[in-house]
Amino acid sequence: MKIAVIGANGKVGSLITNELAEKNLEVTAIVRHSHETKAQHTILKDLFQLTAEDLKPFDTIVLAAGFWTPETLPLHTSSLKHLHDLLRETGGYLLVVGGAGSLYVDESRQQQLKDTPDFPSDYFPLATAMGEGLAYLEMQNDFKWTYLSPAANFDAEGAKSGHYVFGEDLLLTDENGNSYISYADYAKAMVELVLENQPQQKRLSVRG
Repeated sequence: MKIAVIGANGKVGSLITNELAEKNLEVTAIVRHSHETKAQHTILKDLFQLTAEDLKPFDTIVLAAGFWTPETLPLHTSSLKHLHDLLRETGGYLLVVGGAGSLYVDESRQQQLKDTPDFPSDYFPLATAMGEGLAYLEMQNDFKWTYLSPAANFDAEGAKSGHYVFGEDLLLTDENGNSYISYADYAKAMVELVLENQPQQKRLSVRG
């Protein structure tokens, strides 16, 4: 199995890349600049400059690129459109590092996390943009993909416990009502999906 991680320099991307490499999988980091992950190979290229020829060697591609500023928020959708066009041709499987804001908080699926009163207003534009990207994916049935949303509290500094639980489009909480996962455990969960190699054609979620 040959795997590429787009955005391998980022916090989540580097953890995913290292987890894959530690399992002795053949991993290529696709980054715009030099990097310090454990990937065996590197492609120095912007996501939007990638071609089908670049991605043809890979069975699985993990999209871990982040777009945070107001002017780059539309890239959450346009990046998926670009990769969709390429992967329809190559047949590769796309796994997307997603957001939590579009997870539903009620069984009737009428309210998303981003629309709840306590959701931080500063993160609303990002959550909306990521949700639009997911909505685009959900309309596509001509290529292989899975979108993985983290828990509401997505902790960059949290420890790797090795314990996590998968769900679908509902916000996952523990017995105390907490919705939490560390970046490290999220990375481990993403690698499990890579190894399972079973495209879901839908969004999954994970909590610690």
